[in-house]
Amino acid sequence: MGKIYDIFIVGGGINGAGIARDASGRGLSIFLCEQGDLAEFTSSASTKLIHGGLRYLEYYDFRLVREALMERERVLDIAPHIVGPLRFVLPHNGGLRPAWMIRIGLFLYDHLAKRKTLPGTESVRLRTSPIGQPLQDWLNKGFLYSDCWVDDARLVVLNAMDARERGAEIHTRMRFLNARRDNGVWMAEVEDLATGKRREIAAKMIINTGGPWVSEVLRDRLHMQTGKNVRLVKGSHIVVPKLYEGAHAFLFQNPDRRIVFAIPYQGKFTLIGTTDEPYKDKPGKVEISKEETTYLCESISRYFKKKVVPSDVIWAYSGVRPLYDDAAANASAVTRDYVLDIESKPGEEPLLSVFGGKITTFRRLAEHAFEKLSPFFPNLKPSWTATKPLPGGDLPEGDFGRFLASVRAKWPFLPEATAQRMAHAYGTRIDKVLGKAKALSDLGQDFGGGLTRAEVDYLIAEEWAQTAEDILWRRTKLGLHAPASTGGELAAYLKDRATKTV
Repeated sequence: MGKIYDIFIVGGGINGAGIARDASGRGLSIFLCEQGDLAEFTSSASTKLIHGGLRYLEYYDFRLVREALMERERVLDIAPHIVGPLRFVLPHNGGLRPAWMIRIGLFLYDHLAKRKTLPGTESVRLRTSPIGQPLQDWLNKGFLYSDCWVDDARLVVLNAMDARERGAEIHTRMRFLNARRDNGVWMAEVEDLATGKRREIAAKMIINTGGPWVSEVLRDRLHMQTGKNVRLVKGSHIVVPKLYEGAHAFLFQNPDRRIVFAIPYQGKFTLIGTTDEPYKDKPGKVEISKEETTYLCESISRYFKKKVVPSDVIWAYSGVRPLYDDAAANASAVTRDYVLDIESKPGEEPLLSVFGGKITTFRRLAEHAFEKLSPFFPNLKPSWTATKPLPGGDLPEGDFGRFLASVRAKWPFLPEATAQRMAHAYGTRIDKVLGKAKALSDLGQDFGGGLTRAEVDYLIAEEWAQTAEDILWRRTKLGLHAPASTGGELAAYLKDRATKTV
């Protein structure tokens, strides 16, 4: 039979990678398979926020908000290179929610969980404050509160890297086909999508973190029925040229009671989102519709002096969120909480399925999972992920500014934008990318936008990158900055490199 793993994980999104990290650090052997790239689907299509979820208070989801607020501080501590504080401006629209209701909500937001570093709420007069300059004149009163931004795709990759460094096996472009219980273990069949080769993996337990595919995995691959389901909701975002100066974000209330964010993004842009549309098709690659683009443009134009129109959109992305189906009538009201479902009769090998969840609570979700699974692993080591930095996150005193200065001093030949991007992306692991380089020419071919052969080779060797899309849109976000020729040149290099290594 060969090696028997403790856990076989289906899915390499944030929950799968987070569980793999937690489990491997507790001494369990892990085999994770992901049908695409890490974070290729839902986990790279978020609003790029680590946040408590202010609007969830309106649905009395106090437990989720408190947990998310606590996790906001923890994730900021363990990944200060890819997570950072972000101040939000919430203009008051008197026709939607009264000011007293917003004040109560923000008071709860400040006090449901302890804040260590993030400043609390304050009021602002938008007409007289520079912060209100880009807004229309009818907006006078507003509120400031705190949350955090995050590089969502890199958060997934760093969890997977930490899991691998603690012994986990992480396999991308590998499809889970089926599994059966056999003589005390699960026998899972997988297919390498690059070669077409199939193999069986033996494991004591399966954890189903299939995200939008979680129900399909149960129904079609494991031939099981469950009373729990996910409700698929499509969320889309647009990116436009920068609409305003400043490092703050905006949260706007719409007449349909949905909210839309405007967030500084990648230095030159504003990220706008999100929509909440019921989704009935098969999950996978999805695209924004004309109606969603119009909705987001009109939502932003309702508040900004500068109108946003569909022709302003530089890039758009969409994802399918696997929300736990709590029978809410409105897609926006569906809970963002998660449910962990264990299927195991006495004497049977256990199966854990994860329904729902949000990127902010991934670490606690994994911790919670092992609280439930502890009876199956009596020698399980204690929880540990709340304080151990993710790869590259061990910045001196957690001070990114100080760390960036050290990067500039050690590699002064880097353009300022490249130094800042790489310091954010790799943190203290930047040495593995740049090494002893003394000039840009030491880093090899320049593909454009500051992307060099040295960085590409690192991403292939250390971060499972295989395609130009992996590199330009998930590992680096240089798809927004690099010239049009970069994609083709990079694809040609990757093809040539793969040919030489076969």
